[in-house]
Amino acid sequence: MRGPLPEDDREARPAASQPLKLRLYITSQSPNSARALANVQTICQEVFGAGQYELEVVDILIDPLRAVNDRVIVTPTLVRLPLPSMQIVGDLSERDKVMVVLKLLSNAR
Repeated sequence: MRGPLPEDDREARPAASQPLKLRLYITSQSPNSARALANVQTICQEVFGAGQYELEVVDILIDPLRAVNDRVIVTPTLVRLPLPSMQIVGDLSERDKVMVVLKLLSNAR
């Protein structure tokens, strides 16, 4: 993964009082889930820094009804909150695409 994005590539970030809220659905310790967790943590730390985002991790093997209620059928899935939410499925290794979906970049490179 590349380092932090230049200031020109950043859109308005959530205000300090309103951190970006994300929910990552995983399946225990699957390799794709582990990569997705590491990738989203790296992106958020580099772009926002500590305290500027909230990442909730939901293991669907422990809490399957949560995934059903939230209509998640594939893991890993990253959801940007609040509603209307955006979902990304996969290991989140394509940084630019992840950031476009999270609306951190105006378009893909």
